[in-house]
Amino acid sequence: MLHNLIHATFIDVTLYVLLAFSVVTWTLIIFKAWQFSKNSFSNQRFHTLFWQMPSLAEAEALPERQCQGPQARIAKQGINWIADNRKQAVKTLKYQGQSMALLEQSLVEQLQTEQQLMESGLTLLASIGSTAPFVGLFGTVLGIMDAMHDITESGSTSLDVVAGPIGDALVATAIGIAVAVPAVLAYNFFLRRAKRHKIQLENFVSRFLMAADRTDGMA
Repeated sequence: MLHNLIHATFIDVTLYVLLAFSVVTWTLIIFKAWQFSKNSFSNQRFHTLFWQMPSLAEAEALPERQCQGPQARIAKQGINWIADNRKQAVKTLKYQGQSMALLEQSLVEQLQTEQQLMESGLTLLASIGSTAPFVGLFGTVLGIMDAMHDITESGSTSLDVVAGPIGDALVATAIGIAVAVPAVLAYNFFLRRAKRHKIQLENFVSRFLMAADRTDGMA
């Protein structure tokens, strides 16, 4: 009796774990889809407005509601750095060195921050995708052990007695695979989106540096 109760408890735990994995997976999928869509829209709108400005000084005056998204935050970081650099009567260590190189470093740091935000949650998706089948397999092994114990106690080895409990035990493996597949597919899809996103931001940083050198006389 105690043996069956312990096994049943462990099997239930594995199923609850898989249920939690599934909830987390689909929550992340919905959130990341919204995040990428929102950032893509914001970047496109800001990109169009920003490069129509004749100088960075005028670009700084763009309305706040139109300056949303990763590219806008990178541009704001660069514009603020240029403004702070000019205000320094005595150059602190932060502003000592070649201005363009220091500006580039500041922009790259903001780019890395944006990239980390875009990649957040992907590691969890990858972990669920690689772990869920093993959790399901663990539940199946426990279920088969429990079924074998019951079969031994019953003293019957007919197909009707054996097939039912083992078939029920295999459900855990099927659920584990069903949870893992969306997680793996979503991870691969969003990872490709994140890489394209990074390339776009790197291109924006390069063009921003050229604009700063041309319109603001950075040396």
